Amino acid sequence: QVQLVESGGGLVQAGGSLRLSCAASGSISSIRAMGWHRQIPGKQRELVASITNGGSTNYADSVKGRFTISRDNAKNTVYLQMNSLEPEDSGVYYCNVMTLRSIGLYPYWGQGTQVTVSS
Repeated sequence: QVQLVESGGGLVQAGGSLRLSCAASGSISSIRAMGWHRQIPGKQRELVASITNGGSTNYADSVKGRFTISRDNAKNTVYLQMNSLEPEDSGVYYCNVMTLRSIGLYPYWGQGTQVTVSS
């Protein structure tokens, strides 16, 4: 199993920045990718950004050029630097890892951290 602990959410004005962190523990060697999803009220949970073990990144179109995902493998931590935040970015942000198990790929989720962007 993998445990995920998130931090860094909060309240910020539009145009501001926040950095989210997610530290993983447990079966670290099984992790194949790390990422962030968000749940905006009234919408389905969506992928924000992901990064593979090899460093390949993927971003939602809505955050390209504003958000940057990175990871520190020595600390088993993934970060999401969010710049030029907009009120539409408000929601609960969930850290996610994809692990490889005998049954195939299996996801683990953090508890979520609230991001609120005021206009």
